[in-house]
Amino acid sequence: MAGSELIGKEEIKELMDVLETGVLMRYGHDKERKGVFKVRQFEQGFARYLGAGYALGVSSGTAALKVALTALDVGPGDEVIVPPFTFVATYEAVLETGAVPVVGDIDESLNLDPDSIEKRLSPYTKAVIPVHMCGAPSRIDRIVEIAGKHRLKVLEDNAQSAGGSFRGKKLGTWGDMGILSFDYYKTMTTGEGGMVITNSKELYDRSDWYHDHGHDHNPKVTRAMEGRFILGFNYRMNELQGALGLAQLRKLDTIIGEQRKNKAAVKSALSGVPGIRFRAIPDPDGDTATFIAFSLPSAEATKAFQKAMSAGGVDFVYFYENFWHYLPNWEHFIAKCTACSARYPFADPSYKGKASYGRELYPKAEAILSRTLFMAVPVKMPAGRVEQIAAAAEKAAKAI
Repeated sequence: MAGSELIGKEEIKELMDVLETGVLMRYGHDKERKGVFKVRQFEQGFARYLGAGYALGVSSGTAALKVALTALDVGPGDEVIVPPFTFVATYEAVLETGAVPVVGDIDESLNLDPDSIEKRLSPYTKAVIPVHMCGAPSRIDRIVEIAGKHRLKVLEDNAQSAGGSFRGKKLGTWGDMGILSFDYYKTMTTGEGGMVITNSKELYDRSDWYHDHGHDHNPKVTRAMEGRFILGFNYRMNELQGALGLAQLRKLDTIIGEQRKNKAAVKSALSGVPGIRFRAIPDPDGDTATFIAFSLPSAEATKAFQKAMSAGGVDFVYFYENFWHYLPNWEHFIAKCTACSARYPFADPSYKGKASYGRELYPKAEAILSRTLFMAVPVKMPAGRVEQIAAAAEKAAKAI
């Protein structure tokens, strides 16, 4: 549960600062708020933490994807390359812009395989979204290199790896833009909420305008009397979320440090299982340790091990059969059942591509995920839990 495990007096203090002003909206009411601007502080603090030029708080990680894609000018007729292993929101956000997602493949890191990008290129490819899944970085340097070669925009989906890095550079800052999610299950949480990251003033401005109905937020002009450059929507983060974010940001390195320690202990407890192979992490120093993942020699052995471990009180996630995180299990997406009854944008005449989503298009994902189990790593490990895992693993190993 990560950050939600540590909600305490620090978060309460930040929230009370807001409640005492009575101003819950991030914009306006400057006199009443008495200098309390929690979202603004959160954005500034997170930008410094990441080493990014700009950070924009929004209402969710999904909203962050939509805002960033819109700022990148992705729209009808475009294609965006995405991995098959991600939360469905990555695909939904692409569709929300009127563009069409095109599936790549994964590699041993369980993230987007850079080598699959060129295999999926078409005249309509506009961008690529590498997803740093389950706490660990993708081979983002290679992805950025390939994208640059083909003049593609790169949007890093870092919803599950807040605070992670690759070769000393924070995830979310490698591409043209990055996003984070702060929902209740994330590394740090604001209940809901997300963040858009970029080093480009132009992309930041477009994101800022779009996320608040086109307001240009000119500080010299009263709100609602500013200039406007584009139409937008409402994806604003509120002051309560910003308050929680400030407190959680101060705990982020502690959260990651504790998860790394606990992950190492769990890995040691499982290491004696015959045939076990732990996930390849492109840069172990940048792993947030949100999850531990490992594969076994076959799908049959994997399922048997999962069942035996569950009997021992230790549960794992088998994402291969998960309804929300693996593409072939999204029956509504495969049927192209978008929110529009006309199945826009798939049926849009402006789309000239031929996107398809059969399992044959991502053979590595099929081969790897069918043999892989995941466990969420807690910040607070109960006494005796590692010993329980080790004992259950010793018995479960006999089932494979």
